[in-house]
Amino acid sequence: MKRTYIAETKDLVGKEVDLFGWVNVRRDQGKIIFIDLRDRSGVVQMVFVKSPEIEVKSKSAERFNLYDLAEKLRPEWVIRVKGLVKQRPEKMVNPEIETGKVEIEPMELEVLNQSEAMPFPIDTDGHDIDEEMRLKYRYLDLKRPRLQKNIKLRSEFVDRIRQFLFKKGFIEIETPILSAPTPEGARTFVVPSRINPGKFFALPQSPQQYKQLLMVAGFEKYFQIARCLRDDDLRADRGFEHSQIDMEMSFVNQEEFMALDEEMITTVAEGMGYKLKQKPFPVFTYQEAMDKFGADKFDLRTEEDKKNGILAFAWVKDFPFFEKNTEGNWTFTHNPFSHAKPEHVGWLLKGENIDKILTTQYDLVCNGFEVGGGSIRAHKSEMLEAVFKVMGYTKEEIQEQFGHMLEAFKYGAPPHGGLAHGIERLIMTFTGEEFLREVQAFPQTSSGRTSVMVAPSELSKKQLKELHLKIEK
Repeated sequence: MKRTYIAETKDLVGKEVDLFGWVNVRRDQGKIIFIDLRDRSGVVQMVFVKSPEIEVKSKSAERFNLYDLAEKLRPEWVIRVKGLVKQRPEKMVNPEIETGKVEIEPMELEVLNQSEAMPFPIDTDGHDIDEEMRLKYRYLDLKRPRLQKNIKLRSEFVDRIRQFLFKKGFIEIETPILSAPTPEGARTFVVPSRINPGKFFALPQSPQQYKQLLMVAGFEKYFQIARCLRDDDLRADRGFEHSQIDMEMSFVNQEEFMALDEEMITTVAEGMGYKLKQKPFPVFTYQEAMDKFGADKFDLRTEEDKKNGILAFAWVKDFPFFEKNTEGNWTFTHNPFSHAKPEHVGWLLKGENIDKILTTQYDLVCNGFEVGGGSIRAHKSEMLEAVFKVMGYTKEEIQEQFGHMLEAFKYGAPPHGGLAHGIERLIMTFTGEEFLREVQAFPQTSSGRTSVMVAPSELSKKQLKELHLKIEK
């Protein structure tokens, strides 16, 4: 018999079904045992009545009374049940679940695997459980309904983004994970090269240079769901790893790209049932945001909006291109590959009025979080060189680290711009979660360790020798 998913049973009254899943709840009421069976689609009630006439054949050919076998079942045991879908008595209807009008009369029962007692309850929201314990047993923590909902929501969100961009003519292209360091404002994770002793790959903070090279290659509209890794200090809304919707487009100006992105976010969010506070999204300059809110990311919602789950998006633009770092030298505020505002290009090329140069950067904020950021990019060698010159790079350093970009720009690089959305930050705003880990399947702990697996960990002497590494303590 073909497997039936639990959610389908509501439309199969009078039919025999073959169900597979986990024991969600067991309620023993004497001569009747109620078992709630759970699979990925939902929960359904099964009713076992003590009756010597009803038997089941196990794989070992022993015969058991179904009720006697049901007495042995415990939460999270994995079972198969063949049964008859019946209408529940009117007084027994459960409006809280999708299958609340039906129940299963078992005809066969097979235990596929048993489970030990859970190390913590999985029928709560889990917020009161120690983080290290939750992430040690993340595969169990993920069983809780809140996290199941969050992970499924994330999947739906990414799928809707993909479909929107495909309809707009974008091409999904993957870029390398093993790459070279690039200045993105955070520390870089590095990987030693076994066949190139003393040399290292860098894991990407973003696909920034590759997506610009794809514009030179003439693809014009690119996107990917990109994994990004940054060795940053951890906090509630930041981890070592995150995923972003990475987009780039040729022959576009700031207003056009912002309009495209706003259409995408609006279409996807409303398609998933969310309400937006304002359309089109309000736009603030960086200075206006600082004067009005004291920060370049802010929350436009009222208390009533917060209660109703409203999403309040807004744009921030006209950021300063440069700022002083702790050593007193100029560094970029967002991205060194950005294009200066057209009226400030002359200043940049001459190295004048550095503190007054504005960039074409645009950030999208929502409910107090920055959920996206991008810019129109530099597409001429002299502008990129000028940026790094302001930052104190020598000609030799610029050529060594960015010569490939300067070379590429000489071969008909089109004007282009793009943006990246942090998927986790967006899902956090959609769900109202406070921590990144609540919308990731296997996040890092706050101490920077992986879920379930023991990492970071030491390498063996053999591995260190192969990588030409020596540990100094």
